[in-house]
Amino acid sequence: MELYLNTYGTYLYKTGEMFIVKIEDEKHRVSPKRVSSIIISNAATISTDAIQLALEYNIDILFLDKYGDPYGRIWFPKLGSTTLIRRKLLEVYTNDNGLDFVKEWTCRKIQNQIDFITLLLTKRPNIEHDFENELQKMAEYKEIINNMKGSVSEHNNSIMGYEGNTSKNYYKIISKLLPDKYQFFGRSSRPAKDPFNAFLNYGYGILYGKVERALVIAGLDPYIGLLHTDNYNKKSLVFDFIEPYRILIDKTVFYLFSRRRVQDNHWDEIKDGATLNADGKKFFVPEVMETFDKVIRYRNSNMKTIGQIQADAHAFANILIGKNKK
Repeated sequence: MELYLNTYGTYLYKTGEMFIVKIEDEKHRVSPKRVSSIIISNAATISTDAIQLALEYNIDILFLDKYGDPYGRIWFPKLGSTTLIRRKLLEVYTNDNGLDFVKEWTCRKIQNQIDFITLLLTKRPNIEHDFENELQKMAEYKEIINNMKGSVSEHNNSIMGYEGNTSKNYYKIISKLLPDKYQFFGRSSRPAKDPFNAFLNYGYGILYGKVERALVIAGLDPYIGLLHTDNYNKKSLVFDFIEPYRILIDKTVFYLFSRRRVQDNHWDEIKDGATLNADGKKFFVPEVMETFDKVIRYRNSNMKTIGQIQADAHAFANILIGKNKK
């Protein structure tokens, strides 16, 4: 389970071998054996003995800013990694395999977007043909990317351009399928210009933390990217690897808005935009965790939806060092 602390005045400490979550006058005992990670937002407090207990059970602690972006984390310092994996990751950028990985991640993202839009439109037969042009363009951009040959460096800008154009079409359709009150004009972040993007941003922030953890556990360096390259102090591989999994947040947020479960008191207006408030985070995070915890069949195993990220990260690392074939 995820232990999520986002209420002002929440205090997490340790008694014996148990976590104690104190919210005002209420106390809840939580076994560390049941906790996979601890997420802290807003003005929650954690004691050093609780941190020590978390590390003893290999529980990472993630700190989120007001936009949902991770700004720090604490985790066990001996997570598995080998120099060979990191060296192979550096080498793959300059050869054909590097481009193949980037194509796979990007095309999976685009196909997820196409599949989701197609599913939504089948339930709206009166407007099913209104977005044929946008869907066709998305499929064309995916095919162009998929047919590229050479190295990542040769096609870096082109891939990001086609992916960006695909996303513009995708979010245009998503917006049109929402109730009029929540329709928006494209993606926006830091700050989001509307409630829908505020929820997306916060959800993506949680997802970033999951992807980074999966990469590190698999022995991969989150700072060595392929498509997003090595921007100073940026976890470039996280930005690369996250793409196929964004759909988990997209679906969760869309259904919350389309089913009118989001309330006006879940977000606040700020200068030039909107942001989730404490009530919004308290409402939204359990919905994200429910999505993550849904059991699916993946790679011939039953696992939680979020488990596919770790499975893919291990598979990627094993391909790099020759244990698996691509």
